[in-house]
Amino acid sequence: MNKQDQGYSLLELMAVVLIIAIIAVSTFPLLHEQMAAREIDMIARRFIAHAQFARAQAFVLGAPVRITPLNGGLWEEGWVVKNVCDESQPKSTCIERQWISQGDLAQVYFKGGGKQFIDPHTTKRGILFNAAGAAKTVQGGFVANRLILGHDRDSGLERHLILGSGGRWRICDPNTDNKSCK
Repeated sequence: MNKQDQGYSLLELMAVVLIIAIIAVSTFPLLHEQMAAREIDMIARRFIAHAQFARAQAFVLGAPVRITPLNGGLWEEGWVVKNVCDESQPKSTCIERQWISQGDLAQVYFKGGGKQFIDPHTTKRGILFNAAGAAKTVQGGFVANRLILGHDRDSGLERHLILGSGGRWRICDPNTDNKSCK
């Protein structure tokens, strides 16, 4: 056995490294897509959890609680859950509280489409849960609506957050759940 038969040649090692590099580069798009889907699902679940918290607080307090965009702006800026003090309540009995706030949605954004929970009477965005836990407009109408989330990394990736008439939330992927996203 001579010295040339021991180990691998430089050419063989370079071929193996090249094959590994090709495999790694070909999986990056799939990895990025999976990470984007995970981020958008996480924001969707967090929004629904905060909306359910707002509804539960309305039950507990026996008073309206609202989830609205931060600073009264767009949903992209984040949202806040707080109780509602209206003109009918004395200032001494109603103390406005802010429980949960979510800002910086990273690369997730709210797309146009859906009605984005805009009250048709006041044109303000947000969901008001009355003391019975129902999502109502200022004029008393029911709010059945949806928000559509998108992601900067993948323009085709979106999730619909849908609030049904019974107060049940669901997350819908229009690429796989065509019937339930309607």
